[in-house]
Amino acid sequence: MEGIVSIAQQSSISRVSLPFVKPFDFRVQSFGCVSMDDRKFNSSIRVQAQQSNSTHASATIPVSGESLERALKIKEWEAGMLQAEVAASQGIKIRRRPPTAPPSNYDGPFEFRAQDVSNAPSDVLEEIIWFKDVEVSQFKERLSLDALKEAVVDLPPTRDFPGALRAAYQRTGLPGLIAEVKKASPTRGILRKDFNPVEVAKAYERGGAACLSVLTDEKYFQGSFENLEAIRSAGVQCPLLCKEFVVDAWQIYYARLKGADAVLLIAGVLTDQDIRYMLNICKTLGLAALVEVHDEREMDRMLAIEGIELIGINNRDLGSFEVDISNTRKLLDKRRLELLVSKNIIVVGESGLFTPTDINYVLESGVKAVLVGESLVKQPDPAKGIANLFGKDISLKA
Repeated sequence: MEGIVSIAQQSSISRVSLPFVKPFDFRVQSFGCVSMDDRKFNSSIRVQAQQSNSTHASATIPVSGESLERALKIKEWEAGMLQAEVAASQGIKIRRRPPTAPPSNYDGPFEFRAQDVSNAPSDVLEEIIWFKDVEVSQFKERLSLDALKEAVVDLPPTRDFPGALRAAYQRTGLPGLIAEVKKASPTRGILRKDFNPVEVAKAYERGGAACLSVLTDEKYFQGSFENLEAIRSAGVQCPLLCKEFVVDAWQIYYARLKGADAVLLIAGVLTDQDIRYMLNICKTLGLAALVEVHDEREMDRMLAIEGIELIGINNRDLGSFEVDISNTRKLLDKRRLELLVSKNIIVVGESGLFTPTDINYVLESGVKAVLVGESLVKQPDPAKGIANLFGKDISLKA
């Protein structure tokens, strides 16, 4: 609920301010980041959305004594519903968590909006996102966000992730390579049986990778934050991208603690407000953010947000996981390319890149960097795999 719910110390009443407008009319105003887990106070909770020239409806509910916990549950549920409507208004199809029925005897503005909605994930990505919501809650019980913030204060500076990609492109005339340390995937299964994340990372670095991407999801990709930490501790100099399915600020701070120089933000999961909020966190922590898009609407949404340095075009369909590298060219029409250049944004091609022909195709489309995993990690020698992928040796020794 971060960025949507605000808690203000007041008297023992709770006020809800909700506009009765269509979902696509919502524009959310951020009131800060507050966890709903803390119920040790008497306060009011305000859930608010606004629209130009719109009117708001308000309801005041007493929350003193035993009614406080119920009132908090109502506001939390309404905040979740509002978040879902904001996401839908931006074309986001991935739901952040399973739909739930309203609290008993609920009679607010969202009363009938949870009916006839499937409580099963619609595809693999939605299943992953739902799991992340639970997983992060469990992580927070063991290590609080406040403790994380203290832990990252005195860390060494991060490495320049965008700078490394630009330098590689200028040196070779080919897209800077983000090579992915990846053991498995939900659709392909185990990609490398003799998987040693540190050895794979060192091989990528020898082969000329500008940056590395490290899968940290354990359940679906058999990765871990420990792999990220081990690669950083092993002396690998390449900047590291934490390849995690980010749904909460906690994950960004934890990635920084474990040695990341950049994180992945998925536009098909996160609202514009979430993206802006998380970009601010990244800036504070010195992290780069690779913002991933899959279609034209997501691309246009991200082009309207200031502060983005890296946009990744994933050629893999979110629902079917089928790959079509022509998606890159479709998203990079003349208008968008001009805007990307004016904003000095690096475009990263992702998925479906297996041959020099594929690399040249996305290069000619306007891509200046590529993220490649499967076609490299499956090679007996990933360093030689890089030379085969690019059609030449791109290592620093070349």
